[in-house]
Formats: sequence, structure tokens, C-alpha cells
Amino acid sequence: MTRHGIVWATPVVLGLILLAVTGCETDAQNTALLGTAIGAGVGALAGGDTEGTLIGAAVGGGTGYIIGNESDKKKTRQEIESVRAEQNTVTMWITNSNGSRIPVNLTRSGPNYVGPRGEIYPSLPTEEQLKMVYGF
Repeated sequence: MTRHGIVWATPVVLGLILLAVTGCETDAQNTALLGTAIGAGVGALAGGDTEGTLIGAAVGGGTGYIIGNESDKKKTRQEIESVRAEQNTVTMWITNSNGSRIPVNLTRSGPNYVGPRGEIYPSLPTEEQLKMVYGF
């Protein structure tokens, strides 16, 4: 790499590293920045000139974006599954003979409700029905 190339590439690479360290909103953005910085460094070493630096930065940024975007998609799917599970859960409170209360989480499964022990109720069970299984 020529002296001019080093003078030009150094601030660019340092700037990209700074952006990567400070963080972005998504994994796609973070890994694109990191990939750009790594790609620029590899391109500069391999090509020895500004063109190699730019090609490496482009390839690294694109690859980083693809990897980060897949991570973002996975997180979104997990968040959706979590919300669905929460929407399909009903908590019933059982009052025991000593006055204490315990929660019983039921999961909706079609028209049925499934208890923590796997028992199936054709409709939302009453406190009395649940007390026979979970209360005292």
C-alpha cells in the first residue's frame, strides 16, 4: 500500500471500527459495519492499494449484513412465538383451605385448556375443578 493509501484508509477503518463499537439498532447494521472494517483491512493487506481496500470493505460489509439480517429474523421469530405463547396462557388463582393462593397456568389449545400436569379441560375450568388437582 502506498503512503497515500495508508493515510486515506486509516481514518476510514478507524471510523468504521468506532461505529461498530458504539452499536447500531440491528444486528444487520452492526455486523455490516464490522464486516466492512474487517474487509477493508483484509483488502488493504491483500491488494496493497486503495482499490483492494474498497473491494474488501464492500465484500465484508455485504457479508456482514447478510449474517446480521439472519440473526435479526431469528430474534423476530422468537419474539412472535413468545407473544403467541403469552396470549394463549391463562392464569387461574386457587384459594386453599388455609387462605393461601397459588397460580395455575393453563394453555389454550384450540377450544381446550391444558393444565400444568397435562390434563385437558373442554372449556375454561372453574376454581373448584382446579382445586381438586392443585389445591388443598
